Amino acid sequence: MSDDKQQQSAPRRGKVLEALARAERKVFTRPAPKSAKTQVKFLLTRAKESTKALAERLGVSRRTVERYRAGTLATPQKRLQAALVEEAESEWKPQVRARAREQASTSSGMMVEVTAYFRFTCTGSSDDSRIRTITTPISPTYAKQILELQEAGATEEDLRPIVAEAITESYFTEWGTRAAGLRADFTHVSKIEFRF
Repeated sequence: MSDDKQQQSAPRRGKVLEALARAERKVFTRPAPKSAKTQVKFLLTRAKESTKALAERLGVSRRTVERYRAGTLATPQKRLQAALVEEAESEWKPQVRARAREQASTSSGMMVEVTAYFRFTCTGSSDDSRIRTITTPISPTYAKQILELQEAGATEEDLRPIVAEAITESYFTEWGTRAAGLRADFTHVSKIEFRF
């Protein structure tokens, strides 16, 4: 299979997964490698210099990995570029990432800012569904659930209900002090950001 066929379209993650990845990048003490050559070199160190293992991980040939390591290829196509960025960032600064995730899961929680269409389920609710921009804290309990699901490879569809529950708890029911039984779901997300 040629490299052109292997490097067609970049896989798209959902907005919640992308927002979690951006939040992790913000805690890095140094930025991850930017050029394809430095990304390949870094990933090869993590793969114990196995071009075969890295090629399988990226979905390209061993020769392609060798060319990027040598610098004879410099500008990857979109799919390979996305894979290099995702893989390099997933391996970059694991201890810094782990510390931020641990703190969010046990003590500080996270902040979420979301602009989306919110729909409500509750008996006697007078609040119509509409687009809202909400900034609210997420408790460590929900932060732990969200981060564990992300780590386990959850999809966007798996994460949205948990994020909606977390927003409902802190914003709409104010930690259980009002609007008992209210449930909020969100769709049509135009913007979402998390902060550790």
